Amino acid sequence: MEVAVDKFKKSRAFLCLECGKCTAVCPISSFNNSYSPRRMVAEGLFYGASGLISDPLLWSCLTCQLCSQRCPVDVKYSEYMRDIRAVAYSQGRWGNPSHGGALHHIMEIATSPKLKQDRTGWIGKDLKVKNKGEVLYFVGCLPYYQDFFAKDFNFSPISIAQDTVKILNHLGIEPVILDNERCCGHDLYWLGQLGQFDVLGRLNMKEIEQTGAKTVVTACPECALTLKQLYRERLGPVSFEVKHISEFVAENIDKFKFSDLDMEITFQDPCRLGRYMGVYDQPRETMLSIPGIKMHEMSHNKRGAICCGTTNWMNCDATSKRIQHQRLAEAKATGAQTLVTACPKCQIHFRCSECGEESEKVAIELADFVNIVASALKS
Repeated sequence: MEVAVDKFKKSRAFLCLECGKCTAVCPISSFNNSYSPRRMVAEGLFYGASGLISDPLLWSCLTCQLCSQRCPVDVKYSEYMRDIRAVAYSQGRWGNPSHGGALHHIMEIATSPKLKQDRTGWIGKDLKVKNKGEVLYFVGCLPYYQDFFAKDFNFSPISIAQDTVKILNHLGIEPVILDNERCCGHDLYWLGQLGQFDVLGRLNMKEIEQTGAKTVVTACPECALTLKQLYRERLGPVSFEVKHISEFVAENIDKFKFSDLDMEITFQDPCRLGRYMGVYDQPRETMLSIPGIKMHEMSHNKRGAICCGTTNWMNCDATSKRIQHQRLAEAKATGAQTLVTACPKCQIHFRCSECGEESEKVAIELADFVNIVASALKS
């Protein structure tokens, strides 16, 4: 009970008014009547941590922040769920991981200080990179995603990495690429595996600092949030600035010349890039600066954008599929031909949902922000 009380204080959950505004906007609650952020808070209040850690619904929260954004008393619900998950994990309890837990095991294996990897085979001769410099590109898990998802979903996650380097090269930047980069640890953090997260954070910070990098650019919002905010929260100050590629491109937009793409698009705001980091306008402004692109906004956009339906490779179930199908239907209803997102995971989850029985009802082209920008570059 004392553990739960401590978590209530840190997250402000004890201030809950039981107004239900959180449940009204929760994507999970929309399709699963047994789940409610308000109920999870009440359960912790009445039964303590022991009641929550034995509840399978503990692992359902997407940590998308829609509820906290709506809360009139600023309850930090996502952080509350993370802390209770940490208690559950410490007692040997866990959720239902997708893909047999393989991606989680990769993160855990990466915590070994002696690990040596071979992750840079994707760098072609046409891409210019180096070992030391002021701008570092943090690739993230794209090489793993290439192996896991490229064949089944008929797209190339690693093309996001290649096109990120292409964009940086277009600006005259040869980015640093780490030979032994590890997963940033984002998913471990939100699953409550905080000790392992700290290990990954220290190892990555050491690798980055040894290159002399002053700016770290990444095409993954989860990596951006982790490197920029979560490492500082857990491990203290870092010596480098962190930017998502959409921010970096927007800051240098006057240096780009684009060809006409003639596309009608809509944009999926990733939870981490949007509600967590406040980056909404930069990707839109960049894409609208490309001749021929027309933007159609979904009714749920920017601060109100709906999550892609799966988080931390956990609980990929019927509820998450329904969230994804609904979001794809909303995108298609705009009249856009392509749904663009700035998060590799969003695209993976949406493509996965298109493999289901309802795919014909919501079929729409999918693309990453990076691939759109790179395809429009004038040489």
